[in-house]
Amino acid sequence: MNQSNSSVRRMAALALLIAIILVMSYTPLGYLQIGPIQMSLLTIPVAIGAVVMGPGDGAILGGVFGLTSLFSAVSGRSAMGTAMFSINPLACFVVCVVARVLMGWGTGLIFKALHKAMPKKEKLNCALAGLLAAVFNTIFFMGSLVLFFYQTEYIQNLVTSLHVSNPFAFVAVVVGLQGILEAVLCCIITCAVSVPLRKVWSK
Repeated sequence: MNQSNSSVRRMAALALLIAIILVMSYTPLGYLQIGPIQMSLLTIPVAIGAVVMGPGDGAILGGVFGLTSLFSAVSGRSAMGTAMFSINPLACFVVCVVARVLMGWGTGLIFKALHKAMPKKEKLNCALAGLLAAVFNTIFFMGSLVLFFYQTEYIQNLVTSLHVSNPFAFVAVVVGLQGILEAVLCCIITCAVSVPLRKVWSK
């Protein structure tokens, strides 16, 4: 495939994944409600793009995911996001956007490293990358949230209501079973979608 066709294919794939993220962000497709637990599925298209297209495009897709999160904070769709934005808009941008850019970029880098180390373990590599995408999302989001907002009155009220006494306990309680289920779903779906897509992409 010549460079022009390859560029067109990349732009088309990127546009499709961005459209999927936008649709998921503003419909119930982006979140799965299991009893009282709400899980975000928006890491999945980011992980798929990072695995199939590389860390650069993973970062772009993560940025789109982050911008939808920031918009939710600015527009009032997210109670926590809106509170963060009112306290410190720049820090809110880091939590919502920069954390997701790092997640997409990191997932792509991890997959490249796994593929280089285990070139014949395609399914395992895709599954691990999907799993780590969810883990990265949790680490970067919650890490930046604690870094910038843990001492604020809003988070301290949450800490009190959750009956925890330190940042680590706060993260553990907030993430909890939800984070585990998100990681499992991201692992399974990313693997199921990325393996056949990579075969097509390599042709």
